[in-house]
Amino acid sequence: MRRRPGLQGLQQRAVEKDRKSALGEDVARNQVERVKEQLSTFRSALEEFALKHRNDIKQNPVFRAQFHQMCASLGVDPLASNKGLWAELLGIGDFYYELAVQIAEACLTTRELNGGLMDIRDVLSAVQRRRGGIAERVSKDDIMRAIDTLKGLGSGFTVIKVGSHQLLRSVPSELNTDHNILLEFAQDKGYITEKEVNENLGWPSRRFDLVMDGLLKDQVAMIDDGAPDHLRRYWFPCLSLAHGKSLNPGTEG
Repeated sequence: MRRRPGLQGLQQRAVEKDRKSALGEDVARNQVERVKEQLSTFRSALEEFALKHRNDIKQNPVFRAQFHQMCASLGVDPLASNKGLWAELLGIGDFYYELAVQIAEACLTTRELNGGLMDIRDVLSAVQRRRGGIAERVSKDDIMRAIDTLKGLGSGFTVIKVGSHQLLRSVPSELNTDHNILLEFAQDKGYITEKEVNENLGWPSRRFDLVMDGLLKDQVAMIDDGAPDHLRRYWFPCLSLAHGKSLNPGTEG
C-alpha cells in the first residue's frame, strides 16, 4: 500500500508551492517593469522624432500616415486630446479637428444632392477644394482619422462599405440589405434600370419599386428619363460623382 505523506510533508509542499508562486510573480513583475522602461524609451524617441520631422508630418500626407502607424505600434494616440504634448509639438490635434469641421460642412452642403451618402473620394476632393491650394495637403488616411473624431462627438457620421466603395453617411437613417444590394449593383456605372435589376437579380417589379421609393424619398437616388433608349435610369450621386459621371439627364460620361 502506498504511504500517504504526513503533516510535515504536506506543510513542506505548501511552502514550496508558495515559494514558486512568489518567484513567478517576481519574474512577471520584472518583465512588466522592463517592458514599461522600453516603452518609455521608445516614446521619448518618438517625441524626438516628431520634433525633428515636425514640418514633414504637418505637410506630407504619406509621411503623416506613417507617423500615425509608428504611434499606434507604441500605444500612443496623438488625437486622444486636443491639448497637451502632441498639440504643442505638432498642432496635430488642431489639424484633425479643423479637418473634421470641413468634412461636416462638405456633407451638409451636398446632402440635398446625395441624400447624406458621400463617397470618401468625393469627401476628399470637396475638402481639398475648401482648403485651397496653400493649405497642407490631406489624404484619405487623414479623412478617415478626422471622421473618427466626429464619431467621438456622437455626431452620427459613419463610414459604410458598399462593394468596393467606402461611403460616409451623415444622416441617421439606416440602409437595409436591399438598399445595399442595389447600391452594390450600381457601383460600376453609377446608375441602374429596373430592367437590369429584373434580369440580373431576379427581382419582381413590386420589390424594386418598394426599395427605390425609399431611396428616392431619402434623396439617395435620382431619376433620369432622358436616356436615348428611353429606359428610366436611377442614378446614385454618391457613386456616380466618384466615377466622374455626369448627372445631367440624357447624358452619360
